[in-house]
Parts: sequence; C-alpha cells; structure tokens
Amino acid sequence: MQSKYKVGLMRLNLLAAALLLALLAHQTELVTSALLLWLGVAWLTVTAIRIEFSHLRPATLPWQLVPSLLLASLLWTDPERHALWIWIWPALLMLPQPSWMLGLTVALAALTWWSVQDLLGFEQALFSGLVMLILVLPGLARNRQLQPLQFATRQRVRLVPGLPLWSAHQLTSDLRRERARCRREGVHGELLLLSSSRHLLWPLAQNLCQQTHDFENCYRLDRHTLAALLLSRDEAQASDRRESLLKGLRSPVKARFTSLNAIGSLEDQLLRFEKQRTSLEIDSETVHGR
Repeated sequence: MQSKYKVGLMRLNLLAAALLLALLAHQTELVTSALLLWLGVAWLTVTAIRIEFSHLRPATLPWQLVPSLLLASLLWTDPERHALWIWIWPALLMLPQPSWMLGLTVALAALTWWSVQDLLGFEQALFSGLVMLILVLPGLARNRQLQPLQFATRQRVRLVPGLPLWSAHQLTSDLRRERARCRREGVHGELLLLSSSRHLLWPLAQNLCQQTHDFENCYRLDRHTLAALLLSRDEAQASDRRESLLKGLRSPVKARFTSLNAIGSLEDQLLRFEKQRTSLEIDSETVHGR
C-alpha cells in the first residue's frame, strides 16, 4: 500500500476522533473539561491537516505527549464524567515512544487511577488497578520490542520526504560505498561539510538538496552541520561545481570539500572541520598526499 493511502486513512480517523470530541465538548457543562476537549479537537484537526508534513524536521517532542497530558487533565478535572477514559492508558503505552515518555505515561496513568479511586470504592479501585496493571504490562513489553527497530529505522530514513536528506548514521556506510564506486568507475567524489547557525540549518538543508543531483545524497550530522557526497566526472568539473554550489547557498556557511580518496575516517574529517578557522577549505587528494 502506498503511503498516500495510509495518510488518507489516518487523516480520516483523526478527523472522526476530532468530531467525536467536539460532540462531547458541546455536551459538557464544566467549562474546564469543555476547554480541554476543544483543545483535543484543535490538536487532532491540526494533526490531520499537517500529517503529510509531519517529517519536515525531526520532532523534538513525541506527539504522544499531547494526548497523554490532555487525558490526564480530563481525568483530574472531571473524573465523574470521564472515569472510563482511564482505560485508554494501556493503548497509549503500546505506541512507540522514547523511554522518558514511557515513564511519564506510566506515572500519569498511576496518578489518574489514584484520582478516581474515591469514585469506585476500595474493592472496585483495587480490581481496576490490577486489571490495568495486567493490560499495561503487555503494552510495555510491546514498546520495548519496538524500540530497537525504531532506533534502526530513525537512523536510516529520510529526514525530509521528497528530499535526499539522510541521517549521520547513513553517511558512514555511504562513504565506503561511494569511495569504492569512484575507484571502480574512475569518477571524482567529494565530501562536503557545511556548518551554519541552528535556526538557518533547515532552510540551508533544503537549499543544498535542491542543488544536488538525484543520485547524490545529503546528510544532517547534528544541529549545526550538514554533509553531502558530490560526484563529478573529473577534478575540473568538481571545481566548477564547488563554485556554483557555494554561490547558490543563500545562508552564510563554513564549508569544507574533501576528496573521497583523501578521507581517512569520518570522525577525523569532522574533527578537522571543527578546528577549521576559515570559511572555506578544499582538501583535495593531492594536498592530502603532501
């Protein structure tokens, strides 16, 4: 199934959930509860509208943080009306999320169960707590199984759909492949390192990707550094490409071009780039060999 069909189905589900929350918010008399429900409606609607653009940059906070906080707030402010919603916690725990978010979700689930126990009575509260614990444990186990797969996937997926921007982990393996390709086919390959301020990095990344060929990849190494593997027929064409590429970058940058045959290791290149004091350095094979 193509991703666009999955996006359409996901958008439909989110909008249906937003409609359901809107009906509940309309019928709720408590102002605080109604406000929280309308916030949930707004979040679901915005998520549905922007779902195709959700990977334009890596999320600094997991999206599960919003529904977890909204659910906890509803159970704290209006437990009489929303006590049954406590059973949503096991489902939230099954969703992929970082370890700190997993711990926060467990803590919120425990606190909200404690807040509604007075409504249930001792026996029912104890029974519901045991049942919830039984449901939570498979969710935690499932999440633990997914974490290694998620980590490996995040290391290899494109950071921006539609643009050849990849993670730093991918660059390590691509360097070996492109170096062997250059030696086999007799083409000239270069590693480009770019550094810019944090707030200019993503516009610079999109600008860099637009100036590379379809068979060339770009990489985000950290919050300030980008990289690209450039392929040219020979040194003369590589020199022309360097000049035109730097002219096309709208942001002020620090740049370093290094021939793939002159690279010892990626860590060594990053260390040289960090110590670089000039805005541009070209480390060709002949210079490296002196």
